[in-house]
Amino acid sequence: MVRVFCILLLSPLAASAVTLSLTDIASRVRSHHPSLKAARLSIDEARGRQLGAGRLSNPTLDTSFQNESRVSPRTTVFGIDQSFPLTKRLSLEKKLTAQLVTAAEHEVRDVERRYIAAARSLAVKLLALEKQRALRQQQTALAQKLSDFAKDRAQAGELSPLDAAQAQVDTQRLLLEARRIEIESVSLRGELKPILGLNPQDTLTLSGDLPSLTLPPSKAWQQRADYQLAQTKVEAAQTDSALANARRMSDVSAGFFASREQQDVTPRNTERTGFVGFRFSIPLPFWNRNQGEIAEKAATAERARLEKEALATQITGEADTARREMEANAALATDTRDKLLPLVIEQTSKLEKAYESGQTDLLTVLRARDQRLQLESAALDATRDFHLARIRYESAIGHP
Repeated sequence: MVRVFCILLLSPLAASAVTLSLTDIASRVRSHHPSLKAARLSIDEARGRQLGAGRLSNPTLDTSFQNESRVSPRTTVFGIDQSFPLTKRLSLEKKLTAQLVTAAEHEVRDVERRYIAAARSLAVKLLALEKQRALRQQQTALAQKLSDFAKDRAQAGELSPLDAAQAQVDTQRLLLEARRIEIESVSLRGELKPILGLNPQDTLTLSGDLPSLTLPPSKAWQQRADYQLAQTKVEAAQTDSALANARRMSDVSAGFFASREQQDVTPRNTERTGFVGFRFSIPLPFWNRNQGEIAEKAATAERARLEKEALATQITGEADTARREMEANAALATDTRDKLLPLVIEQTSKLEKAYESGQTDLLTVLRARDQRLQLESAALDATRDFHLARIRYESAIGHP
């Protein structure tokens, strides 16, 4: 019981509080994402395979002994043999494993790119929700003010009690929307924490604000990690195809051997003889010229080339679409904030003053406030969508 109590007492102390800005997300993901730590081991695996590639096979040592008989002397034979390739197989194996190391590095960079884009998107959504919640709080304060005014006027008999009740309903509606935004924030924060390497009990706070609506400069996308990976796979497939061709001829074997013979002619007379020889074996490719593997590797190389071309088309499409979305959302947010929203705010203020003086009804005021809320919310959504499109664009060109 005491142990359980101590665990419960110390568990809140294990939680940490982390505050990050939008610009800190990328470095945090690279250094703390648990899957990235495991993915980087694939590079070490590829380097380990590289260490053992392109080496000659170990030589073989053989020995044999035959005891003396009536028809043959005592014979001891020692030999050592070494296999050698007749083709460029060893250099091609070294080249292939070096390309696979490069491919593993590009693959890890691509995983980083995707995780960073996902984390930045969640962070943008959280910052946008904070703006939405602040907007709801501001609208709730205004609605509460109108509700109190309507309630006081209704108690004085100057307004209908129905108006006061309707104003209170509008206030409660805004409070419920604020609670819905809070629930959505909890969900997004729960998705973001594992990507940042945080535990569920850790506290995550995003500081700062969303950047301005500025289009990023156009950059070349050929350095994107998965495109570099596809290009490396093409080169590796071509090397593997050349290696399959090099395996058409098996290795030759060469070696030396020494033999010693000893025969007892008489009890006191023993004859000893010996010799040293050289042997060489060449495989004859009569039945198997590795045609199957050669055809397979050629098809693999062609498939890798076509996949690289398809990926290039996909990347250009993603980048172009994201940039167009940025332009459209930036124009929508700017027009809403600079042109339409000031007119609606002015009109709403006039209607509120007219309602206080009894020149209009409450329904008109509430409708005007709802229009203002929708416009302000739409401007925030357009700003959020601009930054989400920017993240997709920067991820598409490989510059997160």
